[in-house]
Amino acid sequence: MSKYDELKNRAYEANMKIPENHLALYTWGNVSAFDKSEGVFAIKPSGVPYGQLTPDSMVIVDIDGKKAEGSLNPSSDTPTHAVLYKKFAVEKNAALGGIIHTHSTAAVAWAQAASSVPVLGTTHADHLQKAVPCAPYLSRQAVESDYETETGLSIVRYFEENGLNPAEVNMVLCAGHGPFAWGATAEKAVYNGTVLEEICKMALYTKLIRPFDTAAEAVLPDYIIQKHYERKHGPNAYYGQKQPQ
Repeated sequence: MSKYDELKNRAYEANMKIPENHLALYTWGNVSAFDKSEGVFAIKPSGVPYGQLTPDSMVIVDIDGKKAEGSLNPSSDTPTHAVLYKKFAVEKNAALGGIIHTHSTAAVAWAQAASSVPVLGTTHADHLQKAVPCAPYLSRQAVESDYETETGLSIVRYFEENGLNPAEVNMVLCAGHGPFAWGATAEKAVYNGTVLEEICKMALYTKLIRPFDTAAEAVLPDYIIQKHYERKHGPNAYYGQKQPQ
């Protein structure tokens, strides 16, 4: 028994959603679950196929990216997760309890094009009022120094420079690489990662049907964006069922 058993089980369940939601082939993705009070997160072990995972195979890592418990090596993307938890969940106090990173096809296509994803329709607007941001390519120096840590720092820097709030903008593309998404729980992170893939797929199909060079040529009218976002997330939201008092 370990005091981290519940955290490891949350991470395990979330990672098993990756193949279930068709977000990755082979071992091309990982989810972590964060316990802010303990300052640790559980994450998928590196290179282990999803069918071989168990709750006990999840690796516990501290906020500095150092392994705290587990017999396997954590995901190679662990330093990126650590940076995002430290900068967003701890320093900015965002409700961030889970992170997902995959190489899902449509999201990677937009990342490889080094392009943000404009708000083209109401599915996007239901979840995000802004374009899905795309952080720029890393410099040669960043790649050669500490690639995974620099990936996290690049995301944080892009959010700061563009005035983006990680509590509201819960998904990002990294140019030439792929998507990251997060949420209040690991389960919600997987949800947001799945939504991101579908948004990217819909935007790609839209661009194929009606080519456009800039977002301004195809973006959904602002009043529709606001309506769809507010009905789910605004002070008078009415989507879904009211919780009993």
